[in-house]
Amino acid sequence: MDPLTERTPRVVSAVKLLRTADRRKTRRFLVEGENAVGEALAACIVVHELFHTADATVRYEDLLGRAEARGVRTAVVTDRAIRALSDTVTPPGLVAVCDFVDVPLESVVTADARLLAVPVAIGEPGNAGTVLRMADAMGADGVVLAGDSVDPHNGKCVRSSAGSVFHLPVARERDVDAVLGSIRAAGIQILATAADGEVDLDDADELLSAPSAWLFGNEAHGLVPEIAARADHRIRIPIHGRAESLNLATAASICLYSSARVQNRRTTER
Repeated sequence: MDPLTERTPRVVSAVKLLRTADRRKTRRFLVEGENAVGEALAACIVVHELFHTADATVRYEDLLGRAEARGVRTAVVTDRAIRALSDTVTPPGLVAVCDFVDVPLESVVTADARLLAVPVAIGEPGNAGTVLRMADAMGADGVVLAGDSVDPHNGKCVRSSAGSVFHLPVARERDVDAVLGSIRAAGIQILATAADGEVDLDDADELLSAPSAWLFGNEAHGLVPEIAARADHRIRIPIHGRAESLNLATAASICLYSSARVQNRRTTER
């Protein structure tokens, strides 16, 4: 059978998922590359189709076998078709169509949660993916993308997460009030990163031992004062060198690591 082209209806439908509006309409998204597709299959995410080039048939033989064993429909496509399906400069030759992974807010914010990452109005998909990856690495219970935040199913976000988007629950909620209210109702303290915070992160171990939800502001302006003021504590990260500030992903990594370090140590001591 000849490879599918970029004009084949199945490929045309999949290409549309590069657009946010079409992803929302179908609640499906594209997952690209061996690592991400493999993690989607391992996480039992519903994978509807898997497109691959003839060269990829050999390179990813084991992965394609796993997909077919799961009943995933696979298809060989032309190099031109795979480029149409990809938003990378050098496509890896493997693209899957998967169901959305996001879950309702109440599935993430629960009374059992010990550590949550809550980026507010995060706009850069690479940063969002990095926060997801760090939250996963630190054993966080979930991530809530609050306010007007980037779509976690964006291709760059999925790639930057290095598979972590499939490992922990991710919720999206535009209503920041609803997010904060849900966190408080679950008995979780709210911590906000702030350059002028009243608590130094180096002195915050006692605070960090409690269940915590970290609010992180967007790349350009940080947290707006009105939201930062609603946190239980505003935490500043000490900067000992000449840098004026830290970018979002770096600040989130430091804060999540600090919480995980304290919480895991307390658990071990019990």
